[in-house]
Amino acid sequence: MNTFIKDGIFVNMEEKIFERKDIRIENGIVTEIGNIEKRDNEQLIDAKGLHILPGLFDMHVHFREPGYEYKETIKTGSLAAAKGGFTGVLTMPNTKPVIDNVEILQKLNDIITKDSIVDIFPAVAVTIDQKGECLSKFESLKKAGAYALSDDGQPVMDEKVMEKSLALSKQINFPVLIHSEDKRFVNNGCINEGIVSKKLDVRGISPKAEYEMINRDVMLAEKLNTPIHMCHVSTKESVQIIRDAKKKGIKVTCEAAPHHFYADESMVLEKKSIAKVNPPLRTIEDVQEIIKGLQDGTIDAIATDHAPHSKEEKAKNLYDAPFGISGIELALPLTITKLMNNKIDIYQIIELMCINPRKILGLDDGLIKIGREASITLVDMEKTQLITEESLVSKGKNTPFIGETLQGIVEYTILREKVIYRR
Repeated sequence: MNTFIKDGIFVNMEEKIFERKDIRIENGIVTEIGNIEKRDNEQLIDAKGLHILPGLFDMHVHFREPGYEYKETIKTGSLAAAKGGFTGVLTMPNTKPVIDNVEILQKLNDIITKDSIVDIFPAVAVTIDQKGECLSKFESLKKAGAYALSDDGQPVMDEKVMEKSLALSKQINFPVLIHSEDKRFVNNGCINEGIVSKKLDVRGISPKAEYEMINRDVMLAEKLNTPIHMCHVSTKESVQIIRDAKKKGIKVTCEAAPHHFYADESMVLEKKSIAKVNPPLRTIEDVQEIIKGLQDGTIDAIATDHAPHSKEEKAKNLYDAPFGISGIELALPLTITKLMNNKIDIYQIIELMCINPRKILGLDDGLIKIGREASITLVDMEKTQLITEESLVSKGKNTPFIGETLQGIVEYTILREKVIYRR
């Protein structure tokens, strides 16, 4: 059945204005935007009071399949994405086995075709088994349907290997997403090195682990004149390095996760291992600089680093529990709640959560336009919600934001001819 969205608040990104509009979707294509009449053969969505946004895009998720299906699957991850207002995601390759060859990638794509209700774009490993030594076969992987390269979860410690990977990726226009972590400064830590780690008497991870590696790879990007993308930046030094690099014309982009601009390291005191994430929650000063970087355009994208784990795993102590926060369902309300009170408007949020992530990956901008496939999220920007474990559809309930009251609720997510989420 065709769909008619009636009387919504259309966010016009070209003119930066709100307009009351109706939208007609026929056979999955947006055919009309304006003040139009519903037809008899259309399903009606009453969007009065709801903002009509382009479908969100998360360029950094871990859907765990194959190998860790007890944490998440392609099916459950896509359901969580749709509930969060996302119509597309880029999945990371640190599965079991690692997505580092064409055969495994094809098996993953078969699962995606069968089970996903959102568009999933797979990333593949930079190096074989993510060991940071031998490069995977970039060209054949790209031809087989990969959209980016990343060893996320592990750094490429060998500078020569990283330089070789950047040079080769430039030749075939294959985006590289970098996990910036210098193992020499990790110290087997479990949270940020600072006041909280001292108070809890646990080993901390120095912020140098992130910003020293970012500095190295920014210099490689300058040397090779090639684009690079930094995953989950979390320190004030990282933001400044990237800000300075952009001023010099170096082709660097980066993302920040909602938990890194919403919360600081003090959350670990209450939430313990549920708030354990890599890179760790940092200081208040780091949070402020992340927000500043989002305001001034230094940070290009908001990406969740959605990392679901089982209850049993996250119930362990700080040292033994795995790193990671389940984030895709709460990304938009966390962003609305925190950033719209920090001089960031809905137009910037759309750029950060839809347009820029797609552009970095070489996709279209994702905007709602006549003649394009429908990719639409309807949001009540004013309504609040109490976050409970029962309200989450991801297998991963490992979020420190359970118990928070957040502003902004996704009411509908639409992809092509289907309403893939209805609250």
